Amino acid sequence: MNPPAAIVLLSGGMDSVTALYHARAGGIVGMAVSFDYGSKHNHRELEFARWHCQELGIRHELVHLDFFTRLFQSSLLQGGDAIPDGHYAEASMKQTVVPFRNGIMLAIAAGIAENEGAGRLVIAAHAGDHAIYPDCRESFMQGMAQAVNEGTYAQVRIERPFIHMDKAAIAVRGNELCVDFRKTWSCYKGGLIHCGSCGTCVERREAFLLAGLADPTEYLETPALPAPPC
Repeated sequence: MNPPAAIVLLSGGMDSVTALYHARAGGIVGMAVSFDYGSKHNHRELEFARWHCQELGIRHELVHLDFFTRLFQSSLLQGGDAIPDGHYAEASMKQTVVPFRNGIMLAIAAGIAENEGAGRLVIAAHAGDHAIYPDCRESFMQGMAQAVNEGTYAQVRIERPFIHMDKAAIAVRGNELCVDFRKTWSCYKGGLIHCGSCGTCVERREAFLLAGLADPTEYLETPALPAPPC
């Protein structure tokens, strides 16, 4: 019996793009949903989200969440403080937390899934997110999954295929699926090219290095990778 159609939460970053290809390899993807929530790098991510959906022939829906920049404070959002440099797991990266972001986006996607008759939601939260982002942790995902399942007639399931994987393992999986990582975006600063020094650029560089894969990304600079915090 084939699994029910999936809806993939797609930012345009390397994790969610790999999740899109992973979900498609395992069944039908009915739609990818992206969110424009006013982050400094949204405009760079979303162009790649659209590109991959066009390449795969998958319907792409963009949901605008303009209230984020009015009601929430975060360095990640337009008008917020500067994006910190350093390792992705440093305490300074807490400045980039957007309050309950994944909870809000999963709730919206659950409503879309119920309306569309899709039985699965796929999100690319991974083990590297756990240290900083509480709404990426397995305990949160389990609670949200139960709420979504019980709150929908279709009993929508949240799937988190990468929850126990680090970003290097995601890079390996993406390489297996022939993901063009040049068409993904990580840098939180949202410039013309990846800065190479912010937490997400460091994580990206580290992932390709640990995976033993050539990094196709163009960086503004490539300083020595900082050691992860103890």
